[in-house]
Amino acid sequence: MISVVIPCLNEVEFIDSALKSLVSQDAPGIEWEVIIADGGSTDGTRSKLERWSEEHAIIRWIENPKRTTPHALNEGIKAAQGDVIVILGAHAEVSRDWLLRNHQVLLAHPESGCVGGVVEQVHGSQTSRRIGAAMSTPFGVGDARFRTGGNAGHVDTVAFGAYRREVLEEIGLFDVALTRNQDDELNYRLLNAGWRIWFDPRIRSQYHVRSTYRNLIRQYYQYGYWKVFVNLKHQTITTWRQTIPALFLLVLAASGVCWLAEATGHWNDMWNGFGASICVSALFLWLVIGTGSAITSAASYRDIGGIMRAFAAIHLGYGVGYWKGIVDFIALKRQPDSGLSELTR
Repeated sequence: MISVVIPCLNEVEFIDSALKSLVSQDAPGIEWEVIIADGGSTDGTRSKLERWSEEHAIIRWIENPKRTTPHALNEGIKAAQGDVIVILGAHAEVSRDWLLRNHQVLLAHPESGCVGGVVEQVHGSQTSRRIGAAMSTPFGVGDARFRTGGNAGHVDTVAFGAYRREVLEEIGLFDVALTRNQDDELNYRLLNAGWRIWFDPRIRSQYHVRSTYRNLIRQYYQYGYWKVFVNLKHQTITTWRQTIPALFLLVLAASGVCWLAEATGHWNDMWNGFGASICVSALFLWLVIGTGSAITSAASYRDIGGIMRAFAAIHLGYGVGYWKGIVDFIALKRQPDSGLSELTR
C-alpha cells in the first residue's frame, strides 16, 4: 500500500488541484491513500478538506498542532497505513501515472530507499515563469536533477520522494528542528545508512512556483541559513555544491575590501590592481555564464533580464543566508532564529 502525505496550511487556492490530480491516478492493482496534515488553516481550506474526505474514502486529514512542515510530515507518516510513504506539497500536481511509476521504480531498485522524479514548474505570471526558468537550470540551482531533468540514475536528493517505510523506521523521521531543508537532511541520513536514491524522469509532478522576486530571495535565504544548521548537526558539509554561492560572495567581499584599500592608498604598490581585477573578473564571469544560461532558457529575449534577476536572487539569498548561519550557529553558538521558522503551507 502507498500512503501520500501532504503538509498543508491555508492552501485554499491550490488544494483542489493537488487532490484532483491524485484521485485521477491510473494505478491498477495498487492500494493507496492520501493523508493531509493541516496546521490550522483559516482561509477555507478545512471546509475543502472535509468535502474531499467525505466524497473520497482514500482521503483523510489530520491535525498538525505544531504547524511546521516536519511536524506535519511526521504526523502524517505516523497516521499512514502504507509500506511506502510518498511526500507531496499542497502546491503540487502529479501526472496520472505518478503513483504507478513510483511503485514500479521502487520494485526495480531494491537498493534504493527512496525514489523520485522531475518536478516541473507551473507559472501563474510572467515573473513566476522567469523564476521557474531560472530554477530549472544548472547555473541557477546546480545539478539537482529533480529540477533540471536528466537521465535516470542514483542521485543525492530528490523532491517529493517515495520512501520505503522500513527505511524511515531505520533512520528516523524528519528532524522537527528544521523548518527548511528537512528533506535534504533526511536524504543525507538515508545515504549515510547505506541506502541509495534513484531518480527517474518518468516520475513527473508539477509545482506552482513563487510569483515574486522578494519571496524567492527569502526562500533561498532560508535554505542557505538552515543548510549550515544541517551541516553542523552532522559535522560535515553534506553537499559541496551548495557552498558555491557563499564562496562567491566571500570572493566578492574580500576583493572589494582589497579594492577599497587600493583606492585609499592602504595597500602595497606591488599589489595595486589585485583587488579590482579579482572583483571585476568574478562579476564578469557570473554575468557571462548567467547571460548564456538565461538566453538558452528564455522563451523570448524579454525574459532574459527577469531570469538574470532570479539568478541574482537565488545566489545572493542563499549565500547571505549561509553566512548568517555560520555566524549564528558556529561563531555565536546561537539557536535558530525564530524569524526564519516559516509555518508549513
